[in-house]
Amino acid sequence: MDLSNILVIAGKPDLSELVSQTKGGAVVKNLVTGQKYPVFKTDRISSLGEIRLFTESDERPLEEVMQAIHKVLDGKPTPFEPKKAEGKELFALLEKALPDYDRERVHTSDAKKLFAWYNILLGADKITFDEPEAEDAKEQ
Repeated sequence: MDLSNILVIAGKPDLSELVSQTKGGAVVKNLVTGQKYPVFKTDRISSLGEIRLFTESDERPLEEVMQAIHKVLDGKPTPFEPKKAEGKELFALLEKALPDYDRERVHTSDAKKLFAWYNILLGADKITFDEPEAEDAKEQ
């Protein structure tokens, strides 16, 4: 799974995918509505591929965290609305997916964003698994 082209844009409610780059910025597509729109160099933009989640020993790439959540939920969306969920519910699921997450540095707002992004990525069919074992088996 490559999240480097999936973007979080300040002031926009959903995730967007990079479509093309322009002289003054880029053209992106909203993953929920499918609407394309321009963003500019002055916009605050973050790539999901650069985001990490704190754990007790280090930081985990968001791609690994999303795959762990996907595995725990058997490929289904969260059983709750992330933006309205209580901290207990959010952190119970996060602990199942990533037992060593840093309880002091991962806040409720982080967990809400994480699970909201998971649901958006799942709905847009962007959560995929790299399967090197299957490729190795084909070569033999």
